[in-house]
Amino acid sequence: MEFLLIIIVALLAIIAVVVIFNFLGNRKARQAEQDALRERTYRPGDPFSSADDDSVYGDPRDLKPGDLVELRGQTYAVRGTLRLTQDGYTWTENFLDTGVGSKAWVSVEDDPDLEVVLWHELPGATVTPGPDTVEIEGRRYQSEEAGSARFTSAGTTGVAASGRMAYHDYQAGNDRLSFEDYGSGWECARGELLSRADYRIYPTNPAPETP
Repeated sequence: MEFLLIIIVALLAIIAVVVIFNFLGNRKARQAEQDALRERTYRPGDPFSSADDDSVYGDPRDLKPGDLVELRGQTYAVRGTLRLTQDGYTWTENFLDTGVGSKAWVSVEDDPDLEVVLWHELPGATVTPGPDTVEIEGRRYQSEEAGSARFTSAGTTGVAASGRMAYHDYQAGNDRLSFEDYGSGWECARGELLSRADYRIYPTNPAPETP
């Protein structure tokens, strides 16, 4: 009888050990599954990031002299780049030329969303900045921002290598109007907001990779 009790106790102990190990194993499995699910479903980052578009169309933030830009089927070369800085905020303006008479500028801002604008100069404009609204060629524009910034120039831009400039920007929907003075008086340009499908960038002479 005593021997039978010992066997029963031993069997109960074995069963208890198996149950405990199964419980711990299942618990670890459930924890691992939850961790994996959390890893799959939580991806910190900007949901409106343009990184995927940059890999297809090129990153306009990296434009530099020598790059090629295809704008709605027409190919331009970047002849020069202006980098402007105001109170820690930086944007660029890039001088484009087809080589056969068609010239333009493309500005690139990232505050916080990427904004790429195609600009054409209006050399015959008679209006000057200052009022809350200005009208040119039948379109009325509302004052958006005015100020001054420091600039540096690379390549061919038509301005000094560095200095200070003043600007006054106006807006009407997706249309832009900008006045800039790099030291020789106000120059006027009309701008059009570009979508990612409007342009494609072909970098040349990429910077060497950092080891």
